[in-house]
Amino acid sequence: MKITRALISVSDKTGLVAFAKELAAMGVEIISTGGTAKLLQKEGVKVIEISQYTGFPEMMDGRVKTLHPKVHGGLLHLRDNAEHVAQAKEHGIEAIDLVVVNLYPFEATVAKEGVTLEEAIEQIDIGGPSMLRSAAKNYRSVTVVVDPGDYSKVLDAMKANDGETTLRLRERLGIKVFVTTSKYDGAIADFLNQEKECASSFSISEPLVSQLRYGENPHQAGALYGKWDEYFEKLHGKELSYNNILDITAAAELIEEFSEPTVAILKHTNPCGVGTDADLRAAWDKAFATDKQAPFGGIIICNRPVTEDLARAISEIFSEVIIAPEFEADARALLQKKKNLRLMRKLGAVQTKEDQILRSVVGGVLVQSRDSSPEKDIESKVVTARKPTADEMAAMHFAWKVVKHVKSNAIVYAASDRTLGIGAGQMSRVDSSRIAIWKAKDAGLSLKGSAVGSDAFFPFPDGLIAAAEAGATCAIQPGGSVKDPEVIAAADERKMAMICTGVRHFRH
Repeated sequence: MKITRALISVSDKTGLVAFAKELAAMGVEIISTGGTAKLLQKEGVKVIEISQYTGFPEMMDGRVKTLHPKVHGGLLHLRDNAEHVAQAKEHGIEAIDLVVVNLYPFEATVAKEGVTLEEAIEQIDIGGPSMLRSAAKNYRSVTVVVDPGDYSKVLDAMKANDGETTLRLRERLGIKVFVTTSKYDGAIADFLNQEKECASSFSISEPLVSQLRYGENPHQAGALYGKWDEYFEKLHGKELSYNNILDITAAAELIEEFSEPTVAILKHTNPCGVGTDADLRAAWDKAFATDKQAPFGGIIICNRPVTEDLARAISEIFSEVIIAPEFEADARALLQKKKNLRLMRKLGAVQTKEDQILRSVVGGVLVQSRDSSPEKDIESKVVTARKPTADEMAAMHFAWKVVKHVKSNAIVYAASDRTLGIGAGQMSRVDSSRIAIWKAKDAGLSLKGSAVGSDAFFPFPDGLIAAAEAGATCAIQPGGSVKDPEVIAAADERKMAMICTGVRHFRH
């Protein structure tokens, strides 16, 4: 299957000229279209234009140029089928051995603000996917390249095999085509179906980022797919595990709740402590003070560059991962002394309102939109006789930012700049509160004058009463229980201020 003829038509011209010149040097005849042909000719590469090859002009603003029997017959005919070969010869169809095509930038186009339907439709590629699919279907004879990153693989194979590529390579490249065209079609369908009127099915196609050593436990297989590398860069340490990736995601989502300098510590996706301070080292002290046992082997995240002073404090305990937008040189040098510690650079925001959350279930997948804190003007939602003070309001805001990132049932006691006690994942909300109180007491932290945040309503007054007895003077919760009047009355009896936001933040 020596490559003697190639058809090249690309939107992304990265690396194309060098690739085409190498093909030409190996005696490959090149057929090309439109702007691709013009570029190659300008760079001195001999090209046969598609209209010359097919004997049919490009027409309708280029919409019709490669949809021709000489193209698809040249790709699809089976080289080991005598009847196919005879029919190709009869109709003057020559074999095309290599197809190099990437698609119109539909996703980039629709990502632009204010894009019109007409602009989007013009970026729906027809000829490109058709050629790719024809070539990929006949991968036993045809090499197909949809990704410029694969140019070197094709050239290396040709040089090593007297102008041929291996069946294994052709097979892998063919599979990549179907992954790419499936994702492309999905992007088109998602854009055109924004009203979800036809959302009778769900599909997802993402590229492999890495095979993991194992999944959640050593006996489980694991892999990471998607665009992880667009959000995080590993600067140091051993490879990430399945659990590391879950924890890093949870940490990144939590830290984006805060605009002021903040440090958070997480374990098994739950916050152990969160602190805010203009001095990042002081923010760490506040976060760590919440719970000095759980952070062992945990995840630390900052929303400011890690300083040497902070690095020295962090290095006193064993951590799995440290995440920050940057690490100062001295801090990085200090932390890199720990061979296995992963240092991760957070490259930008990880949350958008358009994100979908996926969970596998028996026989299918659950899909939901992201919990993007839709509540507004919570200051106006005070339901008790006493209004909160400015300090209490700040403490409730802090508790509310954190509690939505704690597994349900979730209770968080907080001051205006730190967590004081966190109770997560209990079957009873009262038990979560008891755990948070116990954690605070164990850490030597007073809950007197604190705010308590609850991810869902207090179903009975007992949870609120327990918080008041622990020292909380204000509470923030969604409300919505049939017992709300009793809970509010219990708060009023204890002179507590309480806000009912109207929004629940379950996290299962």
